[in-house]
Amino acid sequence: MVVPVTTTRDAARGTDSQTDPGPVAPAARMTPSQYGVGARFTLSVYDSDYVRIILDALAAADQAGLTIETNDISTFVGGPEQRVLDFLREVIAGAAGSGAHLSAAILLSRGCPGELACELPAGVAALGAAPVELAATGVRARAHWSLYPLLDGGATGDHMGPIYAAIEDARAAGVVAGSDHFATRLDGDLATVLATAANGWIGVGALVQHVTTHLTVSVNSPSEITE
Repeated sequence: MVVPVTTTRDAARGTDSQTDPGPVAPAARMTPSQYGVGARFTLSVYDSDYVRIILDALAAADQAGLTIETNDISTFVGGPEQRVLDFLREVIAGAAGSGAHLSAAILLSRGCPGELACELPAGVAALGAAPVELAATGVRARAHWSLYPLLDGGATGDHMGPIYAAIEDARAAGVVAGSDHFATRLDGDLATVLATAANGWIGVGALVQHVTTHLTVSVNSPSEITE
């Protein structure tokens, strides 16, 4: 089920949608919304009481300072990196507290070109951000994680270097459980899994102007875990 939320006003910009970022700002003053920072998110709860579970999780999550838009397919969450990840953590952990099996499909994107046009000063390749920090949830999560640097100099760019570095950071965090087709498998506290993927995305984003990362997160699965 698509997370059923209503649009709230982005406190930082006073607009209803990240798709209208307004005039391009100098890099020193560019907001996360103007740089295209956000998530696209779908939460699926495999329980007959899924509507209540999702609505209760949303009601408990802090939406302050975020732009949130939903349609029949997925939900967009725009705002500073820390706030976006706080929101995702709170919603998923809240739903997981029901004990129901759930999955979350999360796409994080930052930079441009994409839906936005950025004008960075000469010599500035990308805009970084501080790593996110998420409080532990006590919820075990398993995830498939993929990272995509999208603007790194074309065919001659070092496509895999930033990806390998992010995976090594994930190993150091103790959440890498293996690799599957097209993805790295993560296993650990939900907060650590989300923060590891997000900080890989942020870290590569300090070097590469346009970066996306994708997570499929599973919680409370009845399937036997064998690896």
